[in-house]
Amino acid sequence: MNVPEVRPDIERGERVGLDEAIFCAGKSVGQIELILDEARSRGARLLLTRLAAEQLSALSAEARAALTYDVLSRTAFFGAAHERAGRGEARVAVLSAGTSDLAAAREAQRTLAWYGEAAAEFHDVGVAGLWRLTGQLEEIRRYPVLIVAAGMDAALLSVVGGLVRGCVIGLPTSVGYGVASGGRAALDAMLASCAPGLAVVNIDNGYGAACIALRMLRAFGQPA
Repeated sequence: MNVPEVRPDIERGERVGLDEAIFCAGKSVGQIELILDEARSRGARLLLTRLAAEQLSALSAEARAALTYDVLSRTAFFGAAHERAGRGEARVAVLSAGTSDLAAAREAQRTLAWYGEAAAEFHDVGVAGLWRLTGQLEEIRRYPVLIVAAGMDAALLSVVGGLVRGCVIGLPTSVGYGVASGGRAALDAMLASCAPGLAVVNIDNGYGAACIALRMLRAFGQPA
């Protein structure tokens, strides 16, 4: 299907090891339908991100039936998720400071799941109640890669970064009042962290955080 507004990057997986994900925010229902039709014609499977419930409900019955949708993360699987060879215990931990950070954290978890990578989840472990983190710290330290989702002052990233040996990825979220500025304060705090060796993605970018985690696992010589 040669539609100028729909040009899938079919070879991205071969180039970088990560297939193109379909970012649905800003796309019309008709465009999403075209993308799904094109994928179906070549037997491809897709990860869709930022697919709003309203967009989902407006799709054709055939398209909806082909999607496995998660309302919290606004992600959908078109086709079966990938399987990882030798899949065993989770190698990534996803932490969230509060329940309000769950949408971004779940986007990361769902992206990992799409690539056959299980993730351990530790939620509501923000520093305002530090005992919630310290009570699980020994378990958290078991994972070689950690994704930390936090809004407001995003202090959780610095605390975790100063307590674990693993690779730590900061995921700032758009959670907070007033000067939190839709996540800008969290992003700035993560970038300004005094904990060394942290990676930070853009605001609410759970997909991007998961992709960094996958690349890190490959760098360790552990296929993802």
